[in-house]
Amino acid sequence: MKASTDKNQIFTDPVCGMKVNINNTDLTITYHECRYYFCADACREAFEKNPENYLTGKSAKRKGLWGRYLDRLQKSTGGKPMQCH
Repeated sequence: MKASTDKNQIFTDPVCGMKVNINNTDLTITYHECRYYFCADACREAFEKNPENYLTGKSAKRKGLWGRYLDRLQKSTGGKPMQCH
């Protein structure tokens, strides 16, 4: 997920899976020479605590009321990407 000079690139937040435009966020972390972009502080903080948990390729089961809401929303939209902003 290295960023190039194209400023209209869209990346996927490794924590929640939302699409992030690099023009709309300054929430980034560089980990193992790769830059990762995040939609919110909470996602960035979760990634900082345990980055390998989000880079294994497995999608973690969402917890709590918000996680269940997001799962239902994804199911009802047919898997189309959600927009946070």
